[in-house]
Amino acid sequence: MFRKTLFAACVAALTAAPCFAEADQPVDPKAVISSKISAEPKIQIAILLDTSGSMDGLINQTREQLWRIVNTFATAKKDGKRPRLELALYQYGNDSIPAAQHHVQRIVPLTTDLDKVSEALFKLSTNGGNEYCGAAISHALGELEWSPNPKDLKLVYIAGNEPFTQGPVAFRDSVKSAINRGIVVNTIHAGTQEQGISDSWSEAAKLADGNFLFIDSNRAVARVDAPQDVEIAKLNESLNKTYIAYGGKGKEAVARQEAQDKNASGLSASSMSTRATAKASPMYRNGDWDIVDAKKEGKKVAAEEMPAELRNLNDKDRDAFIAKKAEERATLQKQIGALAAEREQYVQSEMKKRAKDTTKSMDDALIESAKSQAQKADYAF
Repeated sequence: MFRKTLFAACVAALTAAPCFAEADQPVDPKAVISSKISAEPKIQIAILLDTSGSMDGLINQTREQLWRIVNTFATAKKDGKRPRLELALYQYGNDSIPAAQHHVQRIVPLTTDLDKVSEALFKLSTNGGNEYCGAAISHALGELEWSPNPKDLKLVYIAGNEPFTQGPVAFRDSVKSAINRGIVVNTIHAGTQEQGISDSWSEAAKLADGNFLFIDSNRAVARVDAPQDVEIAKLNESLNKTYIAYGGKGKEAVARQEAQDKNASGLSASSMSTRATAKASPMYRNGDWDIVDAKKEGKKVAAEEMPAELRNLNDKDRDAFIAKKAEERATLQKQIGALAAEREQYVQSEMKKRAKDTTKSMDDALIESAKSQAQKADYAF
């Protein structure tokens, strides 16, 4: 039995450090379902990360390869339509989160604002704690706004290394509740296959129609710097100049976009190119703060919410200005996409020269699983 789903995660508000803007107060673990079915297909993925003391490697892998995960879905289509990609992020197993909340915290709700997800990943830090997988999944079911459309892909990925059986909420109840709602739960054990089976990570995935995966959380992410990286970085700078911030969220969002560029480039030239490729894809959508994307999505932006450079123009000149920025962006996106394709060929060639290592990292496991499940749900790549 397969239910198309994207992934879900766990709960709760944080009253102690670290502090996240998206953290919220606890809610009852009841189903939260949007009443509106979107005309465009959705891929919803909730990532639940164990942030206890031993999981620094897991977090680093996810930070570095978030944009590779996004790029995997850039070419996806269902019934000829591109899907709307929404990601959510949770942390669990961290003693800085109150025990009353089962040491589980929602960091970012399901959102198309991928920069918020990246920002949150770079704020995460580890601390010793109790890892309650069943509780994490249960809270995710109650907190996230899952699509009511049974055709949408809804996936939960929970990653960690302690026994899945721990905590006050029975994991078997949580995963069965998820799949009954069409939400597939996939488990990623940071350890050996044998230990993951022994500690019930395999059983949990099986009960929820998901995949059981095992990874080396301390493995360094494979990086290949390519000749195209310098030009892609330059084009990315030009791409940022096509964004027109509006409203109360605008200034903060622009700063976030620039900060995540710096975070990616600080990791490697490869990471920056992967992020720029994602920004040039249909998955990178910012209609909540960018006028160009807002217009593309059919949203109306009041004149008083626009920057002064647009407020002072008449309607005709304003529309022309926005159209010019949209055209510039489309050209830059096309250029980045072409270079990214060349880069991918170079990277694949270089990777073949390296010694083969069959042990998966976090991104390898998630991408392999999510893509296969999307294909089962009739998504074409």
